[in-house]
Amino acid sequence: MDLGLAGKVAMVAGASQGLGFGVARTLAAEGAHVSICSNDEAGLEAAARKLAEAAGAEALAVVCDVTRPADIQAWVDRTVERWGRVDALFINAGGPPAALIKDISDEQWQAAFELTLMSAVRMIRAALPHMPRGSAILASTSSSVREPIERLGLSTVMRSGVVGLVKTLADELAADGIRVNNLMPGRIETERTNYLDQLAAQRQGISFEEARARSIARIPMGRLGTTDEYGRVAAFLLSPAASYITGASLRVDGGMMRSI
Repeated sequence: MDLGLAGKVAMVAGASQGLGFGVARTLAAEGAHVSICSNDEAGLEAAARKLAEAAGAEALAVVCDVTRPADIQAWVDRTVERWGRVDALFINAGGPPAALIKDISDEQWQAAFELTLMSAVRMIRAALPHMPRGSAILASTSSSVREPIERLGLSTVMRSGVVGLVKTLADELAADGIRVNNLMPGRIETERTNYLDQLAAQRQGISFEEARARSIARIPMGRLGTTDEYGRVAAFLLSPAASYITGASLRVDGGMMRSI
């Protein structure tokens, strides 16, 4: 299937590694112009080189701390200066630290609010004036918004707010021809997943390998997902091929979530 992404302008946040890079790589392979951001300058430059080598893509790399409104605006401004518009926006940010709710300070709650929820609000607000009819916004959240995960309360609460934002905006922007959807990753093999399994191993007094095996045992497909598998789903939802899908939440989790 031709997704119709050739020549489109896509902005992908948190794209120096992990899920964001997987999405950027798929979009580039489909012929999109890709603007990527991250607060990791070295990782971002390496990601841009990989996109150019793998897909011959024209990639714009902008260092951006998504907790800083001025950085987000500068990223959008540079993208529009280069290509004149934004056809697709992928909202993504690193996960807040893992902790029990009783141990989370007010400062940590505020930091998670800025990182996860307000970054989404600000990215959308900055990009919208440059998004024509037929554009799409896609937020990356987590399976925890449907089934809370132990010690990921910060992520669950803030990402649930992002889901509410997506559903509200899907109604508000439908008349403007802009679609807004939510993608919920389960256990995808990334640095974040490695971090969580390492924490689990330390708490339980077992090896990383055993902790990983226990987490995989909860997945019906019997393995972690890949960033490319996640990226292909994201590219579809951001593309004209998904032109009648808005306000949706889609799982990419190998069947791990048991909720109906």
